Amino acid sequence: ICKDKQNMAIGQVMLTLFAIVVVGYIAGKLGYMGGTFDKKLSKVVIDITCPALILSSAMTGELPDRRYILPLLGISVLTYVLLTGVALLLPRFLTKKKDDEGVIGFAMMFGNVGFMGYPIVASIFGHEAVFYAAVLNVVNTFTVFTVGTMPIVGKNQESTVEEKEMSQKKMLRKVLYSTPMLSAYLTMLIVALEIKDIPEFISQPLTMIGNITVPAALLIIGSSMSQLPLRALLGNSTIYTTTLMRLAILPVGIHYLMTLLGFSSFVVGINTVVIAMPVATYGTILCLRHGKDTTLITEVTFITTLLAMISIPLLVTWLL
Repeated sequence: ICKDKQNMAIGQVMLTLFAIVVVGYIAGKLGYMGGTFDKKLSKVVIDITCPALILSSAMTGELPDRRYILPLLGISVLTYVLLTGVALLLPRFLTKKKDDEGVIGFAMMFGNVGFMGYPIVASIFGHEAVFYAAVLNVVNTFTVFTVGTMPIVGKNQESTVEEKEMSQKKMLRKVLYSTPMLSAYLTMLIVALEIKDIPEFISQPLTMIGNITVPAALLIIGSSMSQLPLRALLGNSTIYTTTLMRLAILPVGIHYLMTLLGFSSFVVGINTVVIAMPVATYGTILCLRHGKDTTLITEVTFITTLLAMISIPLLVTWLL
């Protein structure tokens, strides 16, 4: 009975999140969203609301268990090393279009940890598990803005003057000291030092601002979808193969491998759920930020988000 209730709760979370995507789609069609607005809102989500969500996870209720920090970082590093290998090798076999390989690789590597992963992990493992997802997201975020940016931007793109002046070291420094990363570092410090009783005038505003993250990110996805013809949202064989890899084959395969490597079932379980998320919204946001065509990334984000309403409850039932 408890498992049935849990599955119903997860299904409800997925339906709620997808409903917000639909609202974003309608808002885009009606002209309330799109273009410059979406770009600015994307920046607000990345730089302000998502960091606030991460910080608030260690400021409400019981502090998470600090003993899980190192195992979570370790399993995340191994996971993204494996996913990077997959993203470099498989896309060339899934599409004949050279320009699409980078987007497909990005889609296989990165799930929607920061936006969709947090509420789903919380619904399965409890609110304090947002912190554990945030620890996993440290490696995810670092990889997105280093390895993940390269396939989106492309090797042969002509660099702007600003990009030419920015050395690799400066880029790396920019990632390491971005607001999402700084918030994750600070949250881990709060948990590691067991800092409690943070004043409400700090925790409450952070919680309220953080709560904007999920709906805002999903509205952006929906708005981006509204720019596509309805036929494009139905997908094709390449998108469905990528979706199968993203939602099922990679999470299950990595789950078994990490179990064999000796990680605890709790750590493996959270890692598996996190990497089983739909394609990361960062893909669409990075395409917008770098002036790239968002068609393919939006299509695969839409299909994975839709089918995740089925795949994630099934995965959790299998896990638990």
